[in-house]
Amino acid sequence: MKKLFIDIGGTHLRGEIVSEEGSFRDTISSHEMGLLTYIDTQMALHPQIDFIGISYAGQVNKGVIAASPNINIDQYDIVAEIKSRYGIRSCIDNDLNCAVRAEASYWKSDSIAALFVGTGIGAAVIDEGKLVRGSHNMAYEIGHIPYRESPLHCGCGRSNCIELYASGSGMEKWLKYYGSEKPPYLESLKTSNTDEHTVATQFEEAFLYAAGVLVTLANPEILVIGGGVIDQNPYLVTLLREKLKDYALAPALEVLRIEMSVLENAPLEGAKLLEDDNG
Repeated sequence: MKKLFIDIGGTHLRGEIVSEEGSFRDTISSHEMGLLTYIDTQMALHPQIDFIGISYAGQVNKGVIAASPNINIDQYDIVAEIKSRYGIRSCIDNDLNCAVRAEASYWKSDSIAALFVGTGIGAAVIDEGKLVRGSHNMAYEIGHIPYRESPLHCGCGRSNCIELYASGSGMEKWLKYYGSEKPPYLESLKTSNTDEHTVATQFEEAFLYAAGVLVTLANPEILVIGGGVIDQNPYLVTLLREKLKDYALAPALEVLRIEMSVLENAPLEGAKLLEDDNG
């Protein structure tokens, strides 16, 4: 039999078919095709699939997508719909919940937090070996904590989310606001004109603030940093190691290790753990 594992974010949908013969991966734009349509396509190509694990960049609870600021949703009750159409089991969880599972396995830690920055910014925490979920599986939804009022609007509808400052989509919105056509690459923005430089410096400050809040509240032994923006700007890990003391409670830093993710795709690897770990 075959397994289908999916990681869907605000930019890409990445899928992997795994079977005894090996694995096959593909990547498409998450704007091209909805999650359910992608699953229908894969089930037609691979009718032997008997489990689907999904890492989703949005708020999900008990198999249902509640909201996703950066993804067009073509089916909310996704697990029930997969069961109805194909009679197979599936499991979906927030992408950072999946990522922190994979990171905990890699780092062999039962006290770990993940902070990933890509299209959005998200966090998740494992404490004493257990994923911290909250009452509706929305614990540590750090991208939407109030930060600063802005003339822009987040995908969630508000104008003061930290995601408007410390994310790829946030940088794109600010650059458009300032009339810049530059891509959101921090290193080039920092050496550019005043407005573009402002976008980069306010990103760094918001990123440090988010990390400080996460470390102060969760008090993990390991903080893992990852995501597309981090991969493109690894200097951010050094910046965090140097500056986090100005943003986090000092006792929370005493045993803290800050690591950059070395997994190729932690959310996708975490989706593979959903088959045996629904909690």
